[in-house]
Amino acid sequence: MQIIPMRDLKNTVEIERRCAEENGPVYVTKNGYGRLVVMDIDYYERTMRKMYEAQALLEGLADVKAGRMIDGDAAIDGVREKYGI
Repeated sequence: MQIIPMRDLKNTVEIERRCAEENGPVYVTKNGYGRLVVMDIDYYERTMRKMYEAQALLEGLADVKAGRMIDGDAAIDGVREKYGI
């Protein structure tokens, strides 16, 4: 985990290098306290994709728990009937 002081943000080339090397977030502190997080765009996109996938799984589990589901054969029959297949 990389931690840098706020004053080091002036050196953008070094920050970019650290983000690439870390392959994760770089934490920026101000007066010794966490203030910002800087990360490589690829790491950000991977992280967001994982969050969206986790949210979809949680929604699916909530549907199962609430009984909002049908079995596979019924779903296929419904599609066939709807589209005349």
